[in-house]
Amino acid sequence: MKIAVIGANGKEGSLIVKEAVKRGHDVTSIVRSADKAQTKDYLVRDVYEITKADVEPFDVVVDALGFFGPKVTEYVPATKHLIDILSGTKIRLFVVGGAGSLYLDDSHTTKLYQQKGFPDEVKPLSEEMGKSLDVLRQSDINWTFISPAADFDAKAERTGKYVLSGEVLTFDNQGISKISYADFAIALVDEIENAQHNKERISVRW
Repeated sequence: MKIAVIGANGKEGSLIVKEAVKRGHDVTSIVRSADKAQTKDYLVRDVYEITKADVEPFDVVVDALGFFGPKVTEYVPATKHLIDILSGTKIRLFVVGGAGSLYLDDSHTTKLYQQKGFPDEVKPLSEEMGKSLDVLRQSDINWTFISPAADFDAKAERTGKYVLSGEVLTFDNQGISKISYADFAIALVDEIENAQHNKERISVRW
C-alpha cells in the first residue's frame, strides 16, 4: 500500500512511518525540510502547498500534524485544505486526533475538555482539534479520525496491545486511560490495513 505521512518527522508521525515501513508498505514522508525526511521517498511541502497531484499516487494520507500555542487555529484550515485536495478521490485520510474532544457520556453531551478541572492551557488545542473533526464529518471524503487515550505518553513502552473504542472516553479496570505513542502507531496502521471505520472517529487506549 502506498502511504503518505504529513508531519512524518514529528514524535507520532515518525513512529507511524516506522511501523508502516516495518510492515512493508511504500511510505513517503511529507515534510517541511528535506533533512528531516524519515524515508528515502519524500516531498518537501508545507501542508497548504500540498496539491491534488501530489496525493494522487497514494492509497492513504496520514495527517500527523501538530499545531501548538498560537498556531492551534491552523487545525481547521489545514483540514479543509486536505479535504479540498482529496475530494473526488478514493484516497483515505487518517488523522491523528486528540483526546480532549472525546465524550464523557453515552449521550454525547459533555466532552473531556469541557469538564471542570481540565487544564486551561490544553483547552484551545482540544477545541480546535474537535472543530477539525466536525469539518471532516461534513465532508465527502474517506476519513478516519483516531483519538488517543487521555494520557498520551511519548515515553511509555511499546507493548503491541491496545483496546479500540469509539466516541466516548474509556478506561481500563483500574480507571486509567493511557496509551503510548508506539502503540497508537500500531493501532493506526492496523486501521489502515483493515479499513473498518471509514468516516468514523475511534479512540485507542491500553
